[in-house]
Amino acid sequence: MADYIEEHLASDASLPELAAVAGLSPYHFARMFKQSFGLPPHRYLTSRRIEKAKHLLAKPALSVTRVGFDLGFSELSSFTSTFRKHVGLTPTDYRRSL
Repeated sequence: MADYIEEHLASDASLPELAAVAGLSPYHFARMFKQSFGLPPHRYLTSRRIEKAKHLLAKPALSVTRVGFDLGFSELSSFTSTFRKHVGLTPTDYRRSL
């Protein structure tokens, strides 16, 4: 399941979609996922997106906007607020700190 999520970071995979891939009901999938990964599916997906964003922000050729869009954020403001919530810095400030 982790591989599937990594391959689909840019898509906003829903709980029913992920459950279908795993062949489980959404309720059972969510319980088993949290038990296995320590986080609910959506929080895990968000944390993986942020980790990928940190990696991409190290490449100066990519704009902050492009990084956010490439990871499935529909607006720069949602990417910035989510990134700040998880990292403590805006994506731009994070890039400057590298």
